[in-house]
This record gives sequence, C-alpha cells and structure tokens, in this order.
Amino acid sequence: MTRLTHIDDQGRARMVDVSDKAETVREAIAVGFVRMTPETLALAITGAGRKGDVRAVAEIAGVMAAKKTADLIPLCHPLALSKVEVSVEVAEGGLAVMARVKLKGQTGVEMEALTAVSVACLTIYDMLKAAEKGMVIETVRLVEKTGGKSGAWRAE
Repeated sequence: MTRLTHIDDQGRARMVDVSDKAETVREAIAVGFVRMTPETLALAITGAGRKGDVRAVAEIAGVMAAKKTADLIPLCHPLALSKVEVSVEVAEGGLAVMARVKLKGQTGVEMEALTAVSVACLTIYDMLKAAEKGMVIETVRLVEKTGGKSGAWRAE
C-alpha cells in the first residue's frame, strides 16, 4: 500500500519537507464544467448578466485562486508560480473551465490547477445564480501533470 506523504508515523498531518528534492519544471492541467440551461448560457455568452462578463471574471478569479492555494489548503507549500492560465469556453450544456499552472520548483502544482478550476467554477455560479440556482459544477479533475520524480501522468 502507498504511504501517504502528509501523514507522519504517529498518524499526524504534516507538511512534507521538500528541501532535498531537485528543482524541475512542473506543470499541471485541470478541468471542470458548469452545467446550465441554454437561457443561462446565453447570458454568460453575451455578458448580459447583472454582474458583467462572466467568463473574464471567472478566468481572473481562477488565476488569483491558484496564487492563494497555500492559504486555502492547509498542507500545501507556498509556491512562486511562473505561469497560470485559466480559460472558460462555451461548450454544449454550459461552460468548460481549464487551468494550466507551471513553475520550476521542488513540488508539483496539481493543487494549484485544481484550485484555479474550482474557484473559476464557483465564480461562474456566483455570477449567474440570479438567473439559475440549479446549475451544477461537475467533473473537476486533474487531467495531466509533468515534472518531478514521478514524471508525467495523464488521465485516461
């Protein structure tokens, strides 16, 4: 069985010591989706919602969230991210969110990518909830990571 790195021998949570790890270029991509009615999607596309340009605000919120991940997730290391890209695209049935996060460092950026997507999706919900409270945030997941000792991984 794989040992969890954030749990010590006494079963207590701890931040992993990465000081002996090599610095490598690390990148992670996460995705998510906000399902909504065609009427709500039309508001998002046209920017006619009461709170403004949903896609632009969600993208900025995702970037900001990636930079704040260590403040939100207790055992995450604060990281000097070199790239955060968040996109919100129109898709069948709603808005698709993608985040790509990159750095050269001693620990991965999977949590930063997932946090960016999650907050972007929450921002979409917040900005459109006056039109539709039944929107569904779904399929938030990591789809790819590269770098580090474990190398590359891609979701199937």
